[in-house]
Amino acid sequence: MRLRLKPRDNSLFDLLSQQAKLLPVGTGVLAQLVGSAPEARVALAESMRDIEHQADEATHAILRRINETFVTPFDRDDIYELAGRLDDCMDDMEEVADLVVLYRMGELPTGVVEQVSVLQRCAELTAETMPRLATMKNLREFWVEINSLENEGDRTHRQLLSDIFDGRTPAGTDPIEIMKIKEIADLLESAVDGFERVANAVETIVLKEA
Repeated sequence: MRLRLKPRDNSLFDLLSQQAKLLPVGTGVLAQLVGSAPEARVALAESMRDIEHQADEATHAILRRINETFVTPFDRDDIYELAGRLDDCMDDMEEVADLVVLYRMGELPTGVVEQVSVLQRCAELTAETMPRLATMKNLREFWVEINSLENEGDRTHRQLLSDIFDGRTPAGTDPIEIMKIKEIADLLESAVDGFERVANAVETIVLKEA
């Protein structure tokens, strides 16, 4: 670890941690939503939208802080990247919640519930890890575990697509319903991929700071 001869603004670590803490909150609401009856989903989607707005505000606070800070704790472009990747994860999840309501989805396939379960584990791990950026310790297991979860998410997504096109979901063989479920499944896959991009951003920071 190279010596630091200039003071740095460590408040960015706190802001990143605050941003990441919203992710398990969002995945928790999303898990409730996909497992709820249709009439209960509108309120949950509104909650999800509120959480996404909080995440946007947290992201903007980070960007403002970067622009106001002369010496950042690590490369400012990497901070921009990390904050943006965290925000992307929340955006995908909020879009899923919105589409489930807008599409008036009925019962959702088990595969969707499994995808959300993977997201919950990614979100919890990410929220636990962000505070450790301040010390740069014990971070390697984060991107290793996230990579493993992303692989699990890939397998879940592929199985769900197989079930969708074989008519083994509540959509049956209705082409419109199949399209709706596939779009939701693809967005959930994008959210899981988003967590891997977060992990890649953390790995980049650690390698540069080593």
